[in-house]
Amino acid sequence: MASEQLIDPFGRQITYVRMSVTDRCDFRCVYCMAEDMTFLPRQQVLSLEEIQAIARAFTELGVTKIRLTGGEPLVRRDVTTLFEGIGRLPGLRDFCVTTNGSQLRRYAAPLKDAGVNRLNISLDTLREDRFKELTRTGRLSQVVDGIDAAREAGFQRIKLNAVVLKGRNDDEVLNLVNFARERNLDISFIEEMPLGHISEHDRGATYCSSDDVRSLIEDVYPLLQTTETTGGPSRYWRMADSDSRIGFISPHSHNFCGDCNRVRVTVEGKLLLCLGNEDAVDLKALLRRYPGDIDRLKETIVHAIQKKPERHHFSSDGDVQIVRFMNMTGG
Repeated sequence: MASEQLIDPFGRQITYVRMSVTDRCDFRCVYCMAEDMTFLPRQQVLSLEEIQAIARAFTELGVTKIRLTGGEPLVRRDVTTLFEGIGRLPGLRDFCVTTNGSQLRRYAAPLKDAGVNRLNISLDTLREDRFKELTRTGRLSQVVDGIDAAREAGFQRIKLNAVVLKGRNDDEVLNLVNFARERNLDISFIEEMPLGHISEHDRGATYCSSDDVRSLIEDVYPLLQTTETTGGPSRYWRMADSDSRIGFISPHSHNFCGDCNRVRVTVEGKLLLCLGNEDAVDLKALLRRYPGDIDRLKETIVHAIQKKPERHHFSSDGDVQIVRFMNMTGG
């Protein structure tokens, strides 16, 4: 089993796992969750030990990249012990965290010490009033300070993630690019994904395609397409006068399923074979029925990968294909 690789029915090797460590967050971003959320009871959430066991199983099956997400992963109690445990796993070459940045002043250095080598930080606006509007509870100054803390801790290739909503923050695309350029950061612009029922805005009306965003940037900075990859869905472009990379994540306009190399594990322990499908395998139930049986866990994962679909079928008209919110899936 140790030498087995995870190959799906379409010949794609799974080398990347995104794992949600909590559904809780100190923000309530309008595209991620409802304002009045009911979070999972503790017993329904994977323990830190169970998350580490799943991470170990995947690395023993050839996975080389793990990303921890939330909710907001840094609000979970004692989460640094999980970072330290996963950071020691043999075969892991890329250990990443996606965060809203609010806790990075406290955690940036411990993350670096634990072996995390890359950070993705969500930042959709540089206006304090708009930041409050989009996150409902967040403070922009706290996130910018967290970004600075990550740079001070020595993280290389920090990447900002910006979800672009037409009429909400699309007028800030160039400001965000300039912010990234000034700090030598990468930035990816993301088309909103139709996950979970929201009433705060009409997803069809706010949809902004990656082509529209790229056009806004190229009015000032001509972009050169590259073949660079970080193992995820971003497609990267370069500017001639900057080391910052511009990425686009385009689930609607430029479907990235053909070379999909990843699966997700939700905070409840469901192995999601595709972001845009509901098919899942309950790893938590297996772990609790057979605690410590890593071989059984690996066998279950191998069999599950054979059910991975060829692609997702998101639409851009605002219809919800998936009822779970993004904080359950892992951002």
